[in-house]
Amino acid sequence: MVDKYTALQALLDDMGSAAVAYSGGVDSTLLARVAFDVLGDKMLAVMAISESMGASEREDSARLMQDLGIPLVTVLTGEVRDPRYAANPPNRCYFCKGHIIQAIQDVAQARGLAVVIDGSNADDVGDHRPGRQAGIEHGVRSPLHEVGFSKQDIRALARRLGLPNWDKPSMACLASRVPYGTPITPEVLSQIDRAEGVLCQLGLAQLRVRHHGSLARIEVPPADMEVVLVRRERIVADFKAAGYTYVALDLQGFRSGSVNEELNDERG
Repeated sequence: MVDKYTALQALLDDMGSAAVAYSGGVDSTLLARVAFDVLGDKMLAVMAISESMGASEREDSARLMQDLGIPLVTVLTGEVRDPRYAANPPNRCYFCKGHIIQAIQDVAQARGLAVVIDGSNADDVGDHRPGRQAGIEHGVRSPLHEVGFSKQDIRALARRLGLPNWDKPSMACLASRVPYGTPITPEVLSQIDRAEGVLCQLGLAQLRVRHHGSLARIEVPPADMEVVLVRRERIVADFKAAGYTYVALDLQGFRSGSVNEELNDERG
């Protein structure tokens, strides 16, 4: 990993200046930290803000950059009002990423920064990732991927550098909780955000609330299911207050990207 770290620093130095697409996850946090160490005031972290990002996630992510002393600006993006995105097709992320990249590229151009870079890594080559394709088409560079950083490498280096979110669970956007074909609206995203906030207040870290119309399907690791069951009455009451009629606990447990299971089944 030491060789990869050195290669990453050299690659960033060669870029001269960069805008880092920052989401608050460990990947983009590590990239922002190393870019700042190498480029100083010739880098800027840029975080896209829309209804698809939970309120607490936005606040925590912004606070982290402030605590680390890394310059950050936020930009508003309007993907939720794009009919192609709102229709929620399997390539929804392609349209979302296009809006985000354009907004960050506008900032980079205004600030005279040479390139937009993101936290994609060597493990981001499987599953269903139309968003990455959009990044490639728009000329976004992925330094962690280019030098061969795996997710394990990223967490190890983040821990070594003292980043407080080195072991933070992956948190996809709120729209990833909605099955393909179900329209994405600001109201739906707000409903999911409220429901997940209920579970976060119980101390749960790795979780998803999958939206199925009037039904909320809770995913947590099997070890955390007892917490959900013990607090069942409170969770049901709070979820109903958020707008759900039915609340279910998925006995398979937490699975990242579980909405893709139906897509994979259709493909055979």
